[in-house]
Amino acid sequence: MTDDVRSAVLAVYAAADAAVGAAGPRCNASGRCCRFTEYRHTLFISAFEAELLLAGAPLHAEGPFSRDGCPYQVNGLCTARDARPLGCRIYFCDPSFQTRMAEITEEAIASLKRIADAHDTGWHYAPLHHFLNARPQTLPADTITATRTPLPLL
Repeated sequence: MTDDVRSAVLAVYAAADAAVGAAGPRCNASGRCCRFTEYRHTLFISAFEAELLLAGAPLHAEGPFSRDGCPYQVNGLCTARDARPLGCRIYFCDPSFQTRMAEITEEAIASLKRIADAHDTGWHYAPLHHFLNARPQTLPADTITATRTPLPLL
């Protein structure tokens, strides 16, 4: 992700955070937002959000990951608070917030799509577990070194 794209995506996050803050939804800290299957919802994120999430929040579990819940919820708390994607920033169980929540979500997704169009990155939007399971696996440094074969000197 280029610095320009990163800045644009972070601006979308800031705008969504401000809109949610202005609306003032109530959070009961129930953790329902992170237990996807149990509460019949799916966290969809864009490739932009996935890249920021994976760069900014280490996973505390090994995959493969399922659609059942968020692996960033540990002991009832979010371990990806600063890097969390839009759905986590905008979703609240508060019944009085549902209409405004949908509006903020639509505005934010439209903004991300405009960024993708402006920077010709393509658009990829999928459930969280899709991105977590598709992330590149890094090899330990000694594995990389061990596979090197020196070339003969001429």
